[in-house]
Amino acid sequence: MAAASSSDSDSGRAESEASSKWLDAHYDPMANIHTFSACLELADLHGDGEYKLVVGDLGPGGQQPRLKVLKGPTVLSESPLPALPAAAATFLMEQHEPRTPALALASGPCVYVYKNLRPYFKFTLPQLPPNPLEQDLWNQAKEDRIDPLTLKEMLEGIREKAEVPLSVQSLRFLQLELSEMEAFVNQHKSKSIRRQTVITTMTTLKKNLADEDAVSCLVLGTENKELLVLDPEAFTVLAKMSLPSVPVFLEASGQFDVEFRLAAACRNGNIYMLRRDSKRPKYCIELSAQPVGLVRVHKVLVVGSNQDSLHGFTHKGKRLWTVQMPAAILTMNLLEQRSRGLQAVMAGLANGEVRIYRDKALLSVVRTPDAVTSLCFGRYGREDHTLVMTTRGGGLIIKILKRTAVFVEGGGEAGPPPAQAMKLNMPRKTRLYVDQTLREREAGTAMHRAFQADLHLLRLRAARASVQALESSLSPVSATAREPLKLHAVVQGLGPTFKLTLHLQNTSTARPILGLLVCFLYNEGLYALPRAFFKVPLLVPGLNYPLETFVESLSDKGISDIIKVLVLREGQNAPLLSAHISMPGTRVQALVWEDPTCRGATGPVSHNY
Repeated sequence: MAAASSSDSDSGRAESEASSKWLDAHYDPMANIHTFSACLELADLHGDGEYKLVVGDLGPGGQQPRLKVLKGPTVLSESPLPALPAAAATFLMEQHEPRTPALALASGPCVYVYKNLRPYFKFTLPQLPPNPLEQDLWNQAKEDRIDPLTLKEMLEGIREKAEVPLSVQSLRFLQLELSEMEAFVNQHKSKSIRRQTVITTMTTLKKNLADEDAVSCLVLGTENKELLVLDPEAFTVLAKMSLPSVPVFLEASGQFDVEFRLAAACRNGNIYMLRRDSKRPKYCIELSAQPVGLVRVHKVLVVGSNQDSLHGFTHKGKRLWTVQMPAAILTMNLLEQRSRGLQAVMAGLANGEVRIYRDKALLSVVRTPDAVTSLCFGRYGREDHTLVMTTRGGGLIIKILKRTAVFVEGGGEAGPPPAQAMKLNMPRKTRLYVDQTLREREAGTAMHRAFQADLHLLRLRAARASVQALESSLSPVSATAREPLKLHAVVQGLGPTFKLTLHLQNTSTARPILGLLVCFLYNEGLYALPRAFFKVPLLVPGLNYPLETFVESLSDKGISDIIKVLVLREGQNAPLLSAHISMPGTRVQALVWEDPTCRGATGPVSHNY
């Protein structure tokens, strides 16, 4: 009972929080729009700053597919489609003015491109070679050597065993009743067999610049387990990649001419990662359930599964986090608020909720009268932050995010700091940078080998210098365990007389050291020391012994030199420790004043010492 009341209060708090962030702009339960998130797109189709909603409508029961364009709550235009739509996308085809985006709609084996809502180009997927056994059977039917019933039985056998799937003509023939087969054979036996694949998913990829208004390529996923990258101007195939399964969701990042990544969620429950110049996947993310959505949030791939959960992965397949949903996930899309540098994932659930997450932190919950089947967030009309939703019953819901709304992480779940979500103002990639990147890609092996050779040579020289310093005792710290000593020197004074203090320490734990000598090596023409050689008293472990002496500079020109300090053992000629002391320069001026009225006096006279 307490748990129920707690959940009710949490849902009430989430609903009130959502209602404080969103304005209800429009709700039409009878809009008769049946689609999914891939077929929703917000775009400035005429280049006038008025963003419109493009819908690839499946129609009631999937019987009457249509392309609808909405301006506000009203339908601006409507045109029939020859097949069910698979995806819709807007992209810039060229840099010429006016910069009006084109609309691409994938339907069946074709991509229909519109400019200013008028048909501009139709791209058809290349045909595939037919099954030779199927071709032979239709040739026999053309010559009336087999009857329709035998043709059906043999085609069913080919469909079950052959690796090459049947054509659309044969699949339609297998669905017919016995009374309709003969008429179908007589109508189609003279036609050649054509095996045509269809488009399952589509997205856009920047061509050579990362700007928001840069030219983009279309990336198509086909039923033939392939990914195709199309040129935005000539609509030729720039790249073709193979996948182990049929792709159903696509995410692209980067630029085609520089470097890019493609993430493809497939029907076999895996997500495959592809990079530039790779014909096959480079990484594979194995899911425990079928994916129902794929969204890229910054550098994290957010995947929704049919086990009612959201998962976050890196591009190399490492799982970062998992969030369990209260109901089944029906659709997913990206929420991007550029003014605040926010990117989050929206998930429409079967219980009528739309949950917004940044990583695994819940930001907001929006409740709807019916289950949401498609989501789209962006600029609609003149409003920058508009949430468009369609429901299972064909309704249309439009909500506007308040300009004062701030998403705050709730539920006490840990998440990244807010500064991590802020975008950096990255400079544009210049032509020099692109050329340098291409050069590094072409000569990458030679550059890496040269770098490794220089690095190994540097390490060798450093090792030799270290060994030489240890062998000649040039280090201020003893390298032998028999004489654990540490030497530190301090020079005090402005000159010409300096105070030189040597701090000698026995670093052993219990053994004192006796019989040490200190020797100074210096230029006798520049410096004078009262004692250049003296004995060191007994060194107790752990104590710091200051040994003081005075150094007098003999140069009147400010010349300085190095004084070497050697710590020796009685009866041995090799030093235990050594230190090189860089002495400061000396230039002292004494001023002698005379009476200016005296004969030959010229004021202050300067003498250097």
